Amino acid sequence: MHYKSKASDLVKDLQDAANFVAYFSANRAAVSTPHLNISALATWEGSELFTEWKSQFRFLPLIEGDKIATPLLILKLDTVVTSVGFSPNGTQIVIGSQDSSVQIWDALTGKQVQELQGHTSRVTSVAFSPDGTQVVSGSYDSSVQVWNVLTGKQKQELLGHTSTVTSVAFSSDGTQIVSGSYDNSVRVWNALTGEQVQELQGHTDWVISVAFSLDRTQIVSGSYDNSVRVWDILTGKQVQELQGHISTVTSVAFSSDRTQIISGSYDNSIRMWDVLTGKQMQEFQGHTSKVTSVAFSPDETQILSGSYDNSVRVWDALTGKQIHKLLGHTSRVTSVAFSPDGTQVVSGSYDNSVQVWDALASKEMQKFQGHTSVVTSVAFSPDGVQIVSGSYDKSVRVWNALTGIQVQEIQGHTDWVISVAFSPDKSQIVSGSDDNSIRLWDALTGKQVQNLQGHTSRVTSVVFSPDGKQIVSGSNDNSVRVWDVLTGKQVQEFQGHTSTVTSVAFSLDGTQIMSGSHDNSIQVWDALTGKKMQELQGHTSRVTSVAFSPDGTQIVSGSNDNSVRVWDALTGKQMQEFQGHTSTVTSVTFFSDGMQVLSGSYDNSVRVWNALTGKQMWMFQGHTSNVTSVAFSPDGTQIVSGSHDNSVRVWHGLTCKQVQELQGHTLSVVPLSFSSDRTSNDIESMDKPFQQQSQIIDLPWYSTSNGWILSASNHNHLMWVPHNILKVLCHPLNTLVISQYGSLSLNLSQSKLGTKWIECYTPKNDPKSKFFIIHEINQTNFESFSRNNIVMVQTVQICKISTWALMPI
Repeated sequence: MHYKSKASDLVKDLQDAANFVAYFSANRAAVSTPHLNISALATWEGSELFTEWKSQFRFLPLIEGDKIATPLLILKLDTVVTSVGFSPNGTQIVIGSQDSSVQIWDALTGKQVQELQGHTSRVTSVAFSPDGTQVVSGSYDSSVQVWNVLTGKQKQELLGHTSTVTSVAFSSDGTQIVSGSYDNSVRVWNALTGEQVQELQGHTDWVISVAFSLDRTQIVSGSYDNSVRVWDILTGKQVQELQGHISTVTSVAFSSDRTQIISGSYDNSIRMWDVLTGKQMQEFQGHTSKVTSVAFSPDETQILSGSYDNSVRVWDALTGKQIHKLLGHTSRVTSVAFSPDGTQVVSGSYDNSVQVWDALASKEMQKFQGHTSVVTSVAFSPDGVQIVSGSYDKSVRVWNALTGIQVQEIQGHTDWVISVAFSPDKSQIVSGSDDNSIRLWDALTGKQVQNLQGHTSRVTSVVFSPDGKQIVSGSNDNSVRVWDVLTGKQVQEFQGHTSTVTSVAFSLDGTQIMSGSHDNSIQVWDALTGKKMQELQGHTSRVTSVAFSPDGTQIVSGSNDNSVRVWDALTGKQMQEFQGHTSTVTSVTFFSDGMQVLSGSYDNSVRVWNALTGKQMWMFQGHTSNVTSVAFSPDGTQIVSGSHDNSVRVWHGLTCKQVQELQGHTLSVVPLSFSSDRTSNDIESMDKPFQQQSQIIDLPWYSTSNGWILSASNHNHLMWVPHNILKVLCHPLNTLVISQYGSLSLNLSQSKLGTKWIECYTPKNDPKSKFFIIHEINQTNFESFSRNNIVMVQTVQICKISTWALMPI
């Protein structure tokens, strides 16, 4: 382990370890020796150790892996959960269970409201009526039962099936109920009288799942005969038979317009079908075991699935790509559902729990592609119609915030662009750079208006005064400077910080200037006289970003200590500390009403906080690397973020969906801003390329000088080895090793604990050896390892031969 002097840091390390254990609890590595897990902790992206060495690299390729998601609510039962669903208003959750009961829980408090008793065997399926006053349930006792939610009493018992009822659902108007059964039939019932209306025959084996179309004209069913069938409710005739699954179809659902159907199957796949043609439109692959439940999101842009692989997954309905993998259940997931507003997901499992998840944490509205390197700064124009961004690709770019189209690419800086901002009238853009200069640009033509020289090191932050007549800048030379926009001359220089000034800001009335620094302090200056008015102390590490509230009464700051803090601008006292980010907070700002705070972080997330309570309101996930800059649109409906993943992304502030991705920069994007009319964005980049040298050798993989291991056949990035931790990881604590001399796999099922763990490793000529050596590496087995088994990388030395080591999921 890695120990630090401060108790708070030790607590953080212990929390990392706890999260790490939770992260691996659902995979095969969970049965391995603890020493393996401890040695892997340093390369796990969720740990503080990872953050420490990661920050030493300007360009750091990262291994992509499963995101960790924490449930919002966990309901623990004493029995297996077979089926779950939200009430129409999202306030209650209905649960069917193996103990033959139907239970209703409060979705907010997690308390049980009702327990409905009446079934004499396992409950297989439950659903609320459209008005939320009734619940329908199906059971192994062959009955369908209808319950009054308020009283908990049974209203109807629908009898007719001759075997287990597997699936039930209400029609959209609540007048009918559909059920499927092991007797191979689908039946339609009058919800008021309990009379059977239709019996649909055609499946040649058990019917596992049924659903109504929204207009109540059709029913879809999935079966043990591997087929999906569509039925006309009025005539009872089969309309379509959808063939493609090679095993039992376990779950089916209609889209709201009845043009599409999704299905899940024991063949591990989810498929989307065109109802009219009967043709398959999409196949969603990713689950490693049987898919048990599927559902459309309310807006039908996403698909939800649960599986025997213990995971809940969210998919993009259009592209078929996996958006989210929710790991938390310790046994097979039996049922999943979206909340009516699409903001939450509920899942039930054989682990006796029901878990509720945030469904919006990773949705983005747009992804703007164009920068070819790290995006370092982003900002909206005053009217919110444009966005400006800066990047390591040395460019400043302006984008249309609505369409995502690049409006301008501004070239002129000779090194990385670090910070950008619009003038209040959106006619000009200011940028600060690693070339020590501040440049003023015409936003319409992209031509340079001024080149402000004076700083003796990197310019880290630039911003216009509220009247647009002055610019304030911060620099690695420890100074804060004020410039005249018209003449380009320096007006003021504020000295007081003892280290790099990272962020500067004007108060709304232009009378004060604030600066944050690597010396851990925030300083407030009189803009006219240059005198220091306040020094705010509290952060335990570098201050990275500062901003005034709109009324000037509060200050928000972000820091390397992972915190966001709110201060009283008059007294200098700390009012709030927002905890949640797991790495450096890089950018902070207030919303226009001062009631919300926006932050971006090296943990790849963008978060919105309640400025009064300090509670996190939203988390936006989508960036694949450090978030460097964030900004609200003037009306607060959109959020823009820049990242080391070279992209600028625009998010809807209310739904958390990405609207745009602005692409074009070839290196990191740094500062950004919106235009005043919200038609375009201004963006700077650091397109400062670095060379990647590859040595192709006669192996199924090859290495690059910057640490990547790539497939020789398709050049896919398989893994990356962090150079500065090689010595730490040079020990035989890995389950799979590959080198040019061969590979070995270690079976840790009989691994020893404590000091006897080394007994797991025995000589290869020992017949009792716990591992075996594959003397020849071929393309097939290597790529199989890389696709299915690799989650992170370590290095080992065995017999003085340096080898690459991969730890399986």
